[in-house]
Amino acid sequence: MPPADHRSPTPRRVAVGSIAVVTIAAGLLVHRFGSGLAGDVIGDALYAVLVYLVLVLLAPRAPRRMIAALALILCATVEFLQLTGIPRDAADVFPPAVLVLGAGFDQRDLLVYAAAVVLALLLDAGISRSAARGRRRPH
Repeated sequence: MPPADHRSPTPRRVAVGSIAVVTIAAGLLVHRFGSGLAGDVIGDALYAVLVYLVLVLLAPRAPRRMIAALALILCATVEFLQLTGIPRDAADVFPPAVLVLGAGFDQRDLLVYAAAVVLALLLDAGISRSAARGRRRPH
């Protein structure tokens, strides 16, 4: 069993929070100006990455694989919820709800979510390894 990590998760939360803000801004730009298949795929990918980032913010010490699995489950749950009409009803009452709940089921979205979550996981792991190597180097 590896030794307990007593470092504060604060630096990671700051970095992930900053990336989340950029992801939200990018998602809003894609929502506003994106169109067609490319806009849809990019928007879905940004959505899945944001879900991953929010979970990291909530549990910065949780295993990355668990975060990725939960992110994919949440994204898929929201996508399947679209089969019920609940997201459309919510958007009728509060139009910005469409940004979180979507509007219509598309099975392609499930593949995009999976790819985006895996990419987020790999980037997270790579950045963390790089940061750890930097901390170990003598100054």
